[in-house]
Amino acid sequence: MSDLTLRLAAPADIPTLLRWDRDPAVIAAGSDDPDAAIAWGEDNDWAGNIDLYQPGVWEYWIAELHGRPIGCMQMCDPHLEPTHYWGEIEPNLRALDIWIGEAEARGKGYGATMMRLAFARCFSDPLVTAIVIDPLASNTRALKFYQRLGFVPTHRQVFHEEDDCLVHRLTRADWLARNQGE
Repeated sequence: MSDLTLRLAAPADIPTLLRWDRDPAVIAAGSDDPDAAIAWGEDNDWAGNIDLYQPGVWEYWIAELHGRPIGCMQMCDPHLEPTHYWGEIEPNLRALDIWIGEAEARGKGYGATMMRLAFARCFSDPLVTAIVIDPLASNTRALKFYQRLGFVPTHRQVFHEEDDCLVHRLTRADWLARNQGE
């Protein structure tokens, strides 16, 4: 999977992101609403999200395979990010979101590779103690995926008054223990 890379998202990626937002699998991963027509809500503003870029605080990455976009990741410092999505949360964490936008790229291990690349980026900051994620509690496939990567469920939390999530955490110590010898 060494041909898979992460790069910062740019305004030129917005048409691809908008196309992925209408994919039923992407919608289902981010919403329990069976009538949702778009992932992340109608009011999502990709240009605004990309413009909020601040290294280590708010970043969107595009995953490319052989130079072709296949997925996206968001990384933020949940304590400092400007939307305060995570509410009151301790410092020195990173939060990740991931989705594979291209249907033919799903189920081939690219998501795990994307996450491992993201772990290395997040933990390259020596102050980062853990990574948190917030998959929907109903998304059993995502829960299994994250737990296989070493995340441990910590608590349920409702975000935006409607998203019932099972928050998970991967500590630096657990990540290091899993990656010794690599």
